[in-house]
Amino acid sequence: MTRTTARAGHVRRTPDFAELPTLPGRDERHAWDVWGRDDEIGTLNLIGPEQRLSAARTVRTGEMISLTLPLDEPDPGLFDERAHYRHSVEDTAAGHDDKLDDFYLQCSSQWDGLRHIKAGRHGYWGGRQESDLTSTDVLGIDRWAEHGFGGRGVLVDIAQHLEVEGTPLPMDRPVEITAAMLDEVAAAQGTTFESGDILVVRTGWTEWYRALPQQQRMRMRGTIGAGFACPGLESTRDMAGYLWDNEFAAVAVDNVGVEVFPVNRDKGFLHRRLIALQGMPLGELWHLRRLAEVCAARGSYEFLLVSGVLPLPRGVGSPANAHAIV
Repeated sequence: MTRTTARAGHVRRTPDFAELPTLPGRDERHAWDVWGRDDEIGTLNLIGPEQRLSAARTVRTGEMISLTLPLDEPDPGLFDERAHYRHSVEDTAAGHDDKLDDFYLQCSSQWDGLRHIKAGRHGYWGGRQESDLTSTDVLGIDRWAEHGFGGRGVLVDIAQHLEVEGTPLPMDRPVEITAAMLDEVAAAQGTTFESGDILVVRTGWTEWYRALPQQQRMRMRGTIGAGFACPGLESTRDMAGYLWDNEFAAVAVDNVGVEVFPVNRDKGFLHRRLIALQGMPLGELWHLRRLAEVCAARGSYEFLLVSGVLPLPRGVGSPANAHAIV
């Protein structure tokens, strides 16, 4: 049943967050029954032909803007265990072939898939257990590729808004971006949300990191979980509810992990809430400067967003290969 939600300004197609059941023995809400326990695409169910047609109507000039870093960035990588790939080019009689070795798919601007995070003993999206993932191709990121990953994107430019306000966002501090802040910036931009939107949030972190001297970037390598800090979405249950109730199909941010770092254990882990319990794709390290400039110049922050995720069976993540068409 659909119903109008005045706060979000659209007709709802899913239960309110407060109506979702909780996990046994835990005060955490899950959406495993919204599309059925056998569902494999999560909140991408919110994007269908109607939403894609609506998104196409946002295109004015046809300019295509890449939202993805080169595959060899960030450089260096921030996780010690995620080394850079090795690119080999081989001569052939007709020219060349090439290959990548040790290619971590959680590189560059990326999507985290539904195999990435589980809710402890309760399992992955839909309540799947490790045995389900090892014995079948269930929840592979190829399911998103098959469905198609694209719709109406909406940019909420936190960085620009705070800079204009005279309180620029510090890039090396754990500043929490709250639901109220997202609403405030969206209202200032004249942006309204629609069911099935892909929310894109600009903090300015990726731009800041790329501009740092190499020595400073080298010192940051391996510091995730050991002193690293950056702004991001607050990791609370309230934020999870806000994203669900606005019926976002996915969320992408230009920082390391969507949520604020370091994660406050008392507030919880937004990755677990969104990926495992709500089936929501999370994009990290997106490249948003050009998009922000174009949106500001034309006074509109909506666009057609398309993302070419890899059709990789059992894939856990994928470079985003995302573009905005404005």
